[in-house]
Amino acid sequence: MCEATKRFFEKAGVEYAEIDVTKDETAFQHVVDLGFFAAPVVEAGDLVWAGLRPDLINQVAKLVGAGERT
Repeated sequence: MCEATKRFFEKAGVEYAEIDVTKDETAFQHVVDLGFFAAPVVEAGDLVWAGLRPDLINQVAKLVGAGERT
């Protein structure tokens, strides 16, 4: 996951799992099946996106009760 995306999740107080798709063939195929060809890909429930999206990170933070802090 890109460092900026990780920082935004941490600042928002949202826990995350980082999966290296270069080392996990199943995860790589899952990302491709979702239609993405660039990293990072974030999957949070029904929300799925690629790249740095502070707006969506804040949305996830609100959904998990972490609040908006970014």
